[in-house]
Amino acid sequence: MELQINVIDAFTDETFKGNPAAVIITSDWLTTELMQSIAIENNLSETAFVKQINNQTYEIRWFSPITEIDFCGHATLAASFVIFAKDNTIKEINFFAKAVGDLSVTKTPDGLIQMCFPNKEPAVVNEIPEALLNGLSINPIDVLLNDQAYFVIYKNESDVLAVIANSDELKQLAPYDVVVTSTSTSTEFDFVSRYFWPANGGDEDPVTGSIHTGLMPYWSKKLNKTDLIAYQASKRGGKLMCRIEGDKVYISGKAVQYLTGTITV
Repeated sequence: MELQINVIDAFTDETFKGNPAAVIITSDWLTTELMQSIAIENNLSETAFVKQINNQTYEIRWFSPITEIDFCGHATLAASFVIFAKDNTIKEINFFAKAVGDLSVTKTPDGLIQMCFPNKEPAVVNEIPEALLNGLSINPIDVLLNDQAYFVIYKNESDVLAVIANSDELKQLAPYDVVVTSTSTSTEFDFVSRYFWPANGGDEDPVTGSIHTGLMPYWSKKLNKTDLIAYQASKRGGKLMCRIEGDKVYISGKAVQYLTGTITV
């Protein structure tokens, strides 16, 4: 069986920046075992498998090289980029994912892809797990948690950039990942973050759209702003435009094509 595959760099307008994701669109679902094997072979942070329901509605599933993921923003952006590129007349599409429900995506006039996600605001943790403290070289000033990750708050950006993660320790927090964050010193960005997910994908993720559904409500309240610009400070780096409206978080970004090809399975 031959399948078309696209690899897209998400949350960037430069090749080799942002977060690469593979996208495979099918008329019928492959087996879970085959999708996981393809994700392992691709060895990218995510491979998105998309099943078309009609012209503008799709089901989507996301796989890291380790496991199927409940929710992935950058691979949703990548999948949307591929779909929009196939038909320039389409301006809005809808995805359905079992863990998060319906997700709407819009192509904006200024070239951004805007995704509408549920608000995943984290709550303060009363008892910080020992594995979290042992897993980071810098102690937090606060720790919060949502259904995806622990949110480690640092006093300044230099701590976010300097912190060293111990993956063996952080793996013990499974099924939760870890994001470290602070306000930004740059005039371009409002806040910065880094994302560690050794239990579910890898040591550090380049750009993580889904975690901004928790970062955005947190920083929106702290900074008293409903529109924020975020930077994920990995080696590749990524820029995310964020807006919050009640129980919805809108995350926008750009993407670029890296590869189009065919795999044989």
